[in-house]
Amino acid sequence: MRIISDYQFVTDTDRGATAAIGNFDGVHLGHRSVIEMARDAAPDAPLGVLTFDPHPRAYFAPKSAPFRLMSSAARASCLAGVGVEKLYQLPFNTALASLSPYDFAQKVLHDGLGLKHVVVGADFCFGEGRSGTAEDLRNYGAQLGFGVTVAPLMAQTEQTISSTAIRRALSDARPRDAAAMLGHWHRIEGPVIGGEQRGRELGYPTANMSIDGLHPPAFGVYAVIADVLEGPHQGRYHGVASMGVRPMFGENKPNLETFIFDFKGDLYGAPISIALVDYLRGEEKFDSLEALITQMDADSLRARAILAAL
Repeated sequence: MRIISDYQFVTDTDRGATAAIGNFDGVHLGHRSVIEMARDAAPDAPLGVLTFDPHPRAYFAPKSAPFRLMSSAARASCLAGVGVEKLYQLPFNTALASLSPYDFAQKVLHDGLGLKHVVVGADFCFGEGRSGTAEDLRNYGAQLGFGVTVAPLMAQTEQTISSTAIRRALSDARPRDAAAMLGHWHRIEGPVIGGEQRGRELGYPTANMSIDGLHPPAFGVYAVIADVLEGPHQGRYHGVASMGVRPMFGENKPNLETFIFDFKGDLYGAPISIALVDYLRGEEKFDSLEALITQMDADSLRARAILAAL
């Protein structure tokens, strides 16, 4: 997959694509439906996705609480996995935000990227002040010479599938409900970072990861699938992970600590992906280290049983 980050400097080989447009945070089932519609709209054209980095919400409200379901790198990896050939990942800045809806359609979609066809959700808004609608885009496409398909919102039973609904499920300690809307397990991806090595002293060495900038799922303990993405230990493993601030040790910066079952090796700096499969219990502060170890033993046994049944 090629990543194009400037609509004003696009090679001829990167023009003429069909593209789904949106933020695609989580790459959930609704997103995948829009991408499939883009594929079907022009099957002979390269399949593209047009998205933005940073997320427009972060641009307009930089002090808002972290809300991203995945990093830009994880999103790109996920989009590549569903067959996207061209990722137009445009910087969302003052210049882009100031374009009128028509100028966005003309200067970015038509003149800049040279898109053949675009697909957007029914709730798509664009241009300065989010004043342009999906119907406006359809009209501009007819004038400028590119096709526009407006995809209906996708529902699962009575709930519309959306990144907001997925965040709510994760906050409510319902990772399986989140996975049902995503079409895959919710994952935290990134490099293993250094920690205090307390887990090693307790007999539970962990791979620690930052969750900075991401929507924090409910704090507590999870049964997880751990994928080591590169290096000598590359592969898939089962494990148990703690999400939170580690109240037993007076910490206050949340992170994710994963104990990988039956694993020996050094993962510092290695890129890993942790899938949250099931929520086991909330975060607790124990009266003693012995009580903590006893609970960790019980958590591991329960996680092994859950993961073995997948």
